[in-house]
Amino acid sequence: MTITVPDTPNRVKIALLAYEGAQMSAVLGLGDILTVANRYAEEVGMGRVEYAVLQPGDLDGETEFDAVVLPPNLTGGRGDTDQSIHRWIADRHGDGAILCSACAGAFWLGHAGALDGRPVTTHWALEAEFRAAFPRADLHPEHLLIDDHDIVTTGGVMAWVDLGLFLVRRWLGPDVVSRTCRHMLIDPQGREQRNYRSFRPRMDHGDDPIRALQHWMEENAAFDLTLSALATGTGMTERTLQRRFAQATGLPVSRYVQELRIEKARGYLERTAMPVSDICWAVGYTDASAFSRLFRSICGVSASEYRRRFAVT
Repeated sequence: MTITVPDTPNRVKIALLAYEGAQMSAVLGLGDILTVANRYAEEVGMGRVEYAVLQPGDLDGETEFDAVVLPPNLTGGRGDTDQSIHRWIADRHGDGAILCSACAGAFWLGHAGALDGRPVTTHWALEAEFRAAFPRADLHPEHLLIDDHDIVTTGGVMAWVDLGLFLVRRWLGPDVVSRTCRHMLIDPQGREQRNYRSFRPRMDHGDDPIRALQHWMEENAAFDLTLSALATGTGMTERTLQRRFAQATGLPVSRYVQELRIEKARGYLERTAMPVSDICWAVGYTDASAFSRLFRSICGVSASEYRRRFAVT
């Protein structure tokens, strides 16, 4: 099945790949964004962005595209065995097409050999899996969208919206983006994945003493969690604890403690009306300004802004 918007002179044309397991709401949603954008673009003489929805059986047909989009995948597939798609993607890139992905769609770009040495992003929860699969890619999972000219990647299942607006802005301009956002009730403001990222530490590493320590830390985030205090509590030397902890969790103790405490703070901000200064103390920090700087560095927004956006009370 191929769905193609009618051609116009001097067109820009985008291929939306509906590979097996692709998130079809993203495929069709991207088409809707482009359709609405084209309506406003025509009013101001900006031309059109055509698109075609391609399934694997359609790849032997038309091959002239300005961009190729790999949407998210909701089945857990990573495209390892889709060699024909990989070759098609590589060929289109070689012909000059911009390669784009949302969420796990980046795996298809990686298998096509397009991401070596390139700055890219994908869903933050896929970080470890992606790094293992493509160690030569320059992964930045904290970012929602990375534009590296001929490679554009976005992270998160719903980041296809951000990708769609990026494509509209690239070829139809900011005025059309603004009109499209107003029409579709989309927030045009920039976002970052770290606004949404959650700390989910590894617990399946098989080191029972370290796992027991992790559970204790979860229940006692406000206690003294310095390396020396934790080493004393576990009966290990600081060097041994640091080595085993990093090997098991993938993080040094100090970084783990920061992530844990900020995750606890997120919970307080989402579920309570507790003042930020009290939350600072509740998660183990005594310097409110230092806590605020750390929160912003990890989450990308201030604690008060985070509460405004994500509070569920």
